[in-house]
Amino acid sequence: MDQGAGTNRIAVTEFILLGLLENEKLQSVVFILFLFAYLVTIGSNLSILAAILVESKLHTPMYFFLGNLSALDVGCITVTVPAMLGRLLSHKRTIPYEACLTQLFFFHLLVGVDCFLLTAMAYDRFLAICRPLTYSTRMSQTVQRMLVAVSWACAFTNALTHTVAVSTLNFCGPSVINHFYCDLPQLFQLSCSSTQLNEPLLFAVGFIMAGTPLALVVTSYAHVAAAVLRIRSVEGRKKAFSTCGSHLSVVAIFYGSGIFNYMQLGSAKLSDKDKAFGIFNTVINPMLNPIIYSLRNPDVQGALWQVLRGRWSLA
Repeated sequence: MDQGAGTNRIAVTEFILLGLLENEKLQSVVFILFLFAYLVTIGSNLSILAAILVESKLHTPMYFFLGNLSALDVGCITVTVPAMLGRLLSHKRTIPYEACLTQLFFFHLLVGVDCFLLTAMAYDRFLAICRPLTYSTRMSQTVQRMLVAVSWACAFTNALTHTVAVSTLNFCGPSVINHFYCDLPQLFQLSCSSTQLNEPLLFAVGFIMAGTPLALVVTSYAHVAAAVLRIRSVEGRKKAFSTCGSHLSVVAIFYGSGIFNYMQLGSAKLSDKDKAFGIFNTVINPMLNPIIYSLRNPDVQGALWQVLRGRWSLA
């Protein structure tokens, strides 16, 4: 029995990723759009990171977390999009079993860190608005680094749990994944062994790793909203809400797309809607984040302008 299970497990040595569209005539359009999105995401996030590094006014805890978030966005899109572009160029849709699990691990690692960093940013806003007198001590550089380290540790545990759970499944055909990257719902559909233990485990881990941070974000902003409403000055309220609006927008998009993507885990059939949510998770979110954070933030805009002027002067 064990030998058969082992044989079944290695029967599928590679998967076939169908990609976004099966129409060959539109593959070049998909390639151009995703290449453009990738370059814009890389350029904008690295520009945000450079602006935070060169502008002394942005050397604050909020922008420290934002810089880490920008670096993560670069990693998130790099895990999936370049490989997809390579398959479009080579016209090969296969991905080795080991590469599929590796992509799964790093995607959930980076998204997990993203999730916890958004929570740390909400906590930072809570302290800045609700506990201003003790803000500098409660959000010291040591605390900032500890929050980032804990984020990586929790996300690593989460990603490893997902990857190990999937590696215990047997894949003995078919091997076609109706997606453009490897993720849990699609792999569960292809497993020829039972996932009755895997799915509850992953839901439990997901609830702890995503539900807890979301609850902390909601709690933080409930206190922030109560504190802001007590401010008598209209100008003061606008300033307080403006510092939180960008972060709330990013949180809403991040959790909204993530919840809709994984709420269908274990469903009988996965549709092309999963590809749309996958695009949000891997492409749209990393591309929108720097735009949202710089759109109504004069400090970031000024720092970005300084970075661009520096580039032009060097040229």
